[in-house]
Amino acid sequence: MAVESGEPESSDSLRTFGAVVQGLREHHGLSREELGDVVGFSKHTVASVELGRRMPDEEFVEAAEGALGNTGALRRAAGFLERQPGLAAWFRRWARLEKTAITLYTYECRMIPGLLQTEAYARQLFIDELPPLTDEEIEANWAARDERQRLLRDQPNTAFGFIIEEHVLLRQTGGPDVTRGVLDHLMEIGKLRNINIQIMPQVRHSHAGLHGPIRLLETPKNKWVAYNEGQESGQLITDPKVISVLTQRYAKMREQALSIEDSVSLLKQMRGDL
Repeated sequence: MAVESGEPESSDSLRTFGAVVQGLREHHGLSREELGDVVGFSKHTVASVELGRRMPDEEFVEAAEGALGNTGALRRAAGFLERQPGLAAWFRRWARLEKTAITLYTYECRMIPGLLQTEAYARQLFIDELPPLTDEEIEANWAARDERQRLLRDQPNTAFGFIIEEHVLLRQTGGPDVTRGVLDHLMEIGKLRNINIQIMPQVRHSHAGLHGPIRLLETPKNKWVAYNEGQESGQLITDPKVISVLTQRYAKMREQALSIEDSVSLLKQMRGDL
């Protein structure tokens, strides 16, 4: 994912907004779980918003506004929220959708998906950026990526699926030590019940993903959205016909990739070969 910096740090505004949500919730005598039931989001999402760790999307703001008195305070406060630095402008809308997705599927043939990257691997990508990034930009980019990766553990009710091409690992981006760390991380994170990681073998005579990477997510309202990213650009896709095509391709690739168990075996083998 291409990245950029230049926006102000968002933690203060996010924490302030979260404190307002918490104060109104407690004033109405609601627990986080009860508010989540009313607004259609999990208690984990409510907690993340209140703690200032998550940028609330428009649906959350509107639902919470209605549930907490319709004073207009949340709508007005949301207008002052500052977005996190380190995310490319074209990626920010997708990043906001990620934070509340109940299903998130990713197929990647170019690099380890951002949600699964280790710090050493991500920093190598930032170092390789052209035009070159400053040290401050690299730090902002890693902070943004690290924050995104909280999704994997903060959203235990979200189903994450990843299909990664074997050659992405064979490339050894960053060198053998970085690759060992990546392999260890994939095997460890893959133990979580809500995360499935499959490897697409390098030799595959039939492959449904030759058109390129795929990202699909399901919103809390069971609407599917897709995202396509190229050189210095990204496109959010909502056309049901296009999403149907991408969903069919991803489903076919799940059949063509190694099983979860066989993928783990391959990762162990690759780790032993380094």
